[in-house]
Parts: sequence; C-alpha cells; structure tokens
Amino acid sequence: MTTAETLALCAAAQHDHAAALRFITCGSVDDGKSTLIGRLLVDSRAVLADQLASVSKSGQTDLALLTDGLSAEREQGITIDVAYRYFATPARKFIIGDAPGHEQYTRNMVTAASSADAAVVLVDATKLGWRDARVELLPQTRRHTLLANLLRVPSIVFAVNKLDAVEDPVAAFRNIRVALQAFTAAAKIEARAIVPISALKGHNVVEAQPGWCDYHGLSLLQVLEQLDVTPAETQEAFAFPVQWVEKFSSSSDTSQGRRVFWGRVATGTIEPGDTVRVLPGGQTATVARVLNHVREPQAVPARHSAGIVLDREVDVSRGDWLLAADAFEPSRELSATVAWLDDEPLEAGRVYWALHGHRWVKAKVRAIVHKLDVNTLAEEPARQIEPNGIGHVELALQEPLATLPFARSRTLGSLVLVDTATHKTSGAVLVR
Repeated sequence: MTTAETLALCAAAQHDHAAALRFITCGSVDDGKSTLIGRLLVDSRAVLADQLASVSKSGQTDLALLTDGLSAEREQGITIDVAYRYFATPARKFIIGDAPGHEQYTRNMVTAASSADAAVVLVDATKLGWRDARVELLPQTRRHTLLANLLRVPSIVFAVNKLDAVEDPVAAFRNIRVALQAFTAAAKIEARAIVPISALKGHNVVEAQPGWCDYHGLSLLQVLEQLDVTPAETQEAFAFPVQWVEKFSSSSDTSQGRRVFWGRVATGTIEPGDTVRVLPGGQTATVARVLNHVREPQAVPARHSAGIVLDREVDVSRGDWLLAADAFEPSRELSATVAWLDDEPLEAGRVYWALHGHRWVKAKVRAIVHKLDVNTLAEEPARQIEPNGIGHVELALQEPLATLPFARSRTLGSLVLVDTATHKTSGAVLVR
C-alpha cells in the first residue's frame, strides 16, 4: 500500500459521517429517556407490530417497555442496565444506549458514555420551577452532563421533555434553555443543540414542528442525523494492545509461520516496515506483515482490528502493548480525574487493580487532590470521594504504563480501577 493510500485510509476513518452514530440518552430519573427511545423506534418503523402490541395495555402503549428488558425494570418502571437498540433513517444508522438515571447506577451510565459519539441529556420540564427566570437544574442532570463531557463525548444535545404537560410551554422552554446555557457556559461545555420535545406525544422528536414552544430549529432526530462520529485517533503515534496471540498459525501464506498478534489499533496506523517496541519487555522488532480483520494484507488505522506479524520472535503476551519506537515514555506516576463508581468511598492509601487496554497492574491512590461539587462546579479539598463523586487523584503504579492525557487520546488516556477483593469496577480514570 502506498503512502497516499494509507493517508486516504486514515482520512476516511476520521471523517466517516455516514457511519452509524452511537448515542446515549441520560439525565435524571423519570425524565423520559426510555419513552424517547421507544418513540424513535416506533416513528422510524423499527418496531414490529407484534412487539408494539406486547407493550400495549387497555389501548395505551407504554413506549418505555420497548427498552426496559429486565424484569426488575418492568416491575419498578425504572432503567437499571444499559439497553442498546438499533434503528435507521434514510440519512444514517443509529445505535442507542438507554442509560439509567438513578444515581446508584451511575457506573452503567459511565460505561455507555465511554464509547458514545453523542449524548442526549433529557430535562423534565415538569420537575423544575420553570416559572422562575433562574431555573435550578436537577443534580443528576448536571452530573450526567459533566460525566459525558469528562468522557469526551463529542456532541452533547439537551432535549427539554414533557413541555406538553406544563401550562406555558413557551415560558418553560425559554427559562430552562437559559439555565442550560448558563450551566454549560460555567462548565465550559459546548452544547450542540437545545431542543423542546414531547417524547410521549412525539412533538419535535422525528418531525420538526416550527413554532412549537417558539422554537424554529431542527427536530431532535434531524440534529442527530447531522452529528459526526468520534474521529479515529490516527494522528497520534501507533499504539496497539495485544488481545490474543495466535501461535504459529497454519495459515503460512499470511503469518509466514510466525505468531500473529491480534487486537484493535488504539492510535496511529501500522504498516509493514514500521519499528515497534514491546511494553513491558522493551524489545524492538520490525513489522513484517499487517493483516486486516479478514486476514488480508493491508495497512490498518486506529479503531480497526489488525493482526501483526513481526520479523523475529520476541516475548509478547496478551496484555502487552506494541508501541511506535521512541514515541512514548511509560510512567509509574499518574495525575488523573476519577469518576468514583464503588459503593465504598475512595480514600488515599487504597490499592486497586488498574486495567489499561488488556493490561492489569496494581495502582495505589497516593493522594486525593480535590473533589468536584457538581452543583457549583467548585473544586473542594477532600479526604475521600463518595460514591458517584468526581475528583482529582494521584496514582502510583506497580509497573509503568504508556498513557496520554485523556484530552488527547480517549483510548490511551483512560483506565478502570477494580477492587482487588470484590473484583467490582470501582472507578473510571481519566489521565490529566
């Protein structure tokens, strides 16, 4: 493959507007997230007649039941786990993640947001003092917006829901929009759009209704159709977490009798002739062949699966990284933002497992620098970070890792902390 062809491949990976958009719905409890997804599925004709009939009672259709799959969700009328649904319009395809609104399930929301291209934050107009020009937003609305921004979700869209159920929808939308604009400005978050909707009745969800709530913009679906997917990190140096080692494959035409290291390219691109270094071993080797996901020789950019064959046998196992030679300086010290997901508070001195790519290392919390007040956005001194809190910590690693600031790389800048005793996911770590 020529250099021009490689550059064209990288450019296509970065600007693939036609690719499926992965977005999540988030916000506070009972803001109408599941109902909104049900409305999108029904109005886009992604639901069969028998499915629709199964969620209808006494002639009334409960759209939320189209996504609430667990029996506990159906019984309690809440969302607990992340449910993914798929639908398409003539403009593009979509993958929706229905994230829970309850504070105790924040860990599930973080999981969904970590791979999302966009976040639709629902705001329930009936829960707010919309008559007051200074509307105070719900804490969970603020928390989910901050988490989506921390997780570098590229596009954040606010959908002000249930405006059909308030006395003066025009005043309600106007005041809530001002509150959202003030919040995002203070948090330095760019909102792509603020759209008035009624998920229950379908107002402004799929088809735009010019003038409703004195709004003359696009419908929510029309906004989503214009958003870009998360660009592949092809401009960073090559980094590749090894997920599986195929030992001496019988496919001699592709592996040349050598081991093939399979995984997904995290950053950069890889092609034959490149020099790579193994972490943690430190050995260097030259790439002899690069295979795509169907075992065809091809240069592979970030976000795509690859099989890499080296020119000589070196010690590489699952969890190791193949890195561009001399491009990274692995470190044992990390300064990071943490979204705490455990039921027990985070305290300095605790030791956790840290997962980076497919590599596990021990991580000690050296210090808690501060925690973030989600209501005022102020950074406050703290000795611990409570469940569902956000803070700044210093970590000491047992072995060095090759990381980049999360602001530069969503893949290399993120880790997961796991409790060494319970094996519960305890925190989402974003390298500063």
